[in-house]
Amino acid sequence: MCQKSHSTTLQLSFLESVEKVLVMHGLLRAYSPGDIIIGGLFPIHLKTNRTTANGPISCSMFLRTQVMIYAIREINQHTVRILPNFTIGYDIYDTCGDVGLALRATLQLLKNQSDPQRCLLPANIHSALPDPQTKVVIGERYSEVSIAVSRVLALSSVAQISYGSTSEVLSQKLKFPTFLRTISSDEYQTKAIAELVNRFNWKTVAIVGSNDEYGKYGSDRLGDTFRRMDICVEFTDILPSYFFQNDSRTHARLATLVSKINKSTAEAIITFTKGSNIEIIMEAAIKLRLNRTWIASDSWSTSPKVSALPGVELAGQVFGFISKRNEVPGFKDYIISMFNSTINDILEDYLVQFPLCSNWCLANYIDHDESYNIYLAVQVIAEGLRRLLKCDNQHCKRNTKFTASELLKEIQKVNFTVNSTHIFFNTNGDPNLGYDIVYWHMDISTRIIYKYNIALILFCPSKVTVYNCEECQSCGLEKYSTQQRDECLNKTLEFLYWTDPFIIILSLLEVFGIIVTIVFTILFTVYRNTPIVKAVGGYLCFLELFSLLACFSLTFTFTGRPTKVSCMVGLPLFGIAFSLCISCILANLLQILVGFSFELNKGSWLKKLNKPLAVVTIVSGIQLALCVPWLYYKPPFLDQEILSMTILLQCDKGSTKFFIAMLGYNAFLALICFMFAFKGKQLPDLYKNANLITISMLLFLIIWILFIPIYLNLVGKYKRAIESAAILISSYSILGCHLAPKCYIMLFRKEINNENAITEYIRKHYEVTNSPLKIVNITQIPNTQNISPLSLW
Repeated sequence: MCQKSHSTTLQLSFLESVEKVLVMHGLLRAYSPGDIIIGGLFPIHLKTNRTTANGPISCSMFLRTQVMIYAIREINQHTVRILPNFTIGYDIYDTCGDVGLALRATLQLLKNQSDPQRCLLPANIHSALPDPQTKVVIGERYSEVSIAVSRVLALSSVAQISYGSTSEVLSQKLKFPTFLRTISSDEYQTKAIAELVNRFNWKTVAIVGSNDEYGKYGSDRLGDTFRRMDICVEFTDILPSYFFQNDSRTHARLATLVSKINKSTAEAIITFTKGSNIEIIMEAAIKLRLNRTWIASDSWSTSPKVSALPGVELAGQVFGFISKRNEVPGFKDYIISMFNSTINDILEDYLVQFPLCSNWCLANYIDHDESYNIYLAVQVIAEGLRRLLKCDNQHCKRNTKFTASELLKEIQKVNFTVNSTHIFFNTNGDPNLGYDIVYWHMDISTRIIYKYNIALILFCPSKVTVYNCEECQSCGLEKYSTQQRDECLNKTLEFLYWTDPFIIILSLLEVFGIIVTIVFTILFTVYRNTPIVKAVGGYLCFLELFSLLACFSLTFTFTGRPTKVSCMVGLPLFGIAFSLCISCILANLLQILVGFSFELNKGSWLKKLNKPLAVVTIVSGIQLALCVPWLYYKPPFLDQEILSMTILLQCDKGSTKFFIAMLGYNAFLALICFMFAFKGKQLPDLYKNANLITISMLLFLIIWILFIPIYLNLVGKYKRAIESAAILISSYSILGCHLAPKCYIMLFRKEINNENAITEYIRKHYEVTNSPLKIVNITQIPNTQNISPLSLW
């Protein structure tokens, strides 16, 4: 604030100049005649007590009135006239930010100024209201005041263009048909704030609003937005209307609020209220060294008074939202030159209060947001008049006898560029302007630099939209917008590429497994008549090898770009193939148990089960009966997950019930094999068949018990790689534990691959165990279905 003088008397004079200065009905007013009059409503004084002695002048708000006067002068004095042969005048009132005073000023603006004594309403109240000389009004700043003013102006269809009222309530055209603005609606500001919270990945916030149109609707909108985003709002505190008065009631209310903030675990405190309320809160935050993260709405994000508070860095860091910033061309020079000899009532009042404040000092208070919005509002009005009066550079085809509603319609249709700003209004009267984020850079030497721009918040708050100069268009699900929101880029497809190091390792293991399985098949074919092959189950071992070959081959369907076919066949066919493998092992174990069972009752029961082909058919057939309906009714299918910048291609398992049934059945078979193999460990076992099967089945069970929770919780492209790895480990467990030792014997331990070695091993086994059975001839060992005991290892 500039240094205030101690003058207690306001001297007002009427100056004999082109611009008339007068005070009417206790309202500070600046008036300049013209063919067309633009009204202005500004809260020049910070507050009022409804007497002739108002509060101090706000330097920044005073300058904003001068922006309007300056912009009108520029239009009138421009070398190439926008409105040839016409002069624009102004009628500006100080509202002190008070609804009552703003309504009094509005009623004065709506009077027909050719007859100042004429009442607003005609004698016959049912007749039409007179069309006022003031055809358009710039203002007010505060949403609460603009709402009241707009209802009055709408009676005469007078356009109202606000430079600072952001409440989204004013976008409701049924209630406020003549309201427009050159600042973005709070609807977009709340979305931008939510986007900032999301970018920082904050999960808990607190909201401080106020009991006015700006604060209440902004707070409500934020709360709704955060709930949809699953962000916790720890508390919402709505300040009462008396809070800015800073009296005893305020102090009691402030103590409650500060206590909430101090105890809060919120990662950010979002404030959606007037700057006068924030000054009180921040003073307390400094005193208590709260050191929190504050998010400032546009009402105070660049407040010089708040930023100049001593020790403001103790309150914490501040992120703020401001309208798109720009400089009013030539205005700073206009201020430095002491307004080019311009004089008006508001300027006189300022000079009385601040006689020692230099023009250079005043120039430091020029802002580049609301001031530019006022400048835009004047340019919009001029463009509307140019269209309405059908003007070119030489003359206008129409005269000034037009109605306020005619001008309103033309203003609503403007679509042009002012300097670098393209402006138009949508159907709600809102412009296409956006927001910048500022970060209050705390520095002990300079205390605060608040113009440090760190990011740009879109015109379009959504992550998937792009701005095309006139409206926000969706990039669609398969594209995303650049950070500048000026282009849509294709999302990249994400899946398990063959060049991925993990996939390369899996592929090598898959190829190696296929080669080893083929080599084993050749060896088993060459040695098919030897005892070692019979011990593995004879012809059953070839079914086992075939199923393992199928399992290794199916792992390729889990890598690379998924397709409809690869998704469908992968899991179900693995379930069928692996159950065939386990059923062969189970049939082999039954052969061994029957061959060495000497208890008649038990032997009789097992004898009925010792039908290898029937066992394999029935056991694997049950799995087939589970997987075929799965493939028919709800098979696995190709799915895609839309992410922010990528599209993840993946396979959905289809029916969860069938998937669990398939895995559960294979696990059940593995458990049965494990129990039979564990039971068979006490039998004579030259080739350690039972021991090896026990290990392989135990590995299978452990792998799939670990796989299920990992599979259910894993997200991303590597989910399918985990499936492939689980199948590989399961297949290698059988290949390595059950079949590989047999091939080793075929090649390197041929001396034990004959009947004599087996006979001797059985005889010694029973002698060591002190069995009462004395085996004289091998044919004495019970046989089942002409299967020699030699085939049971």
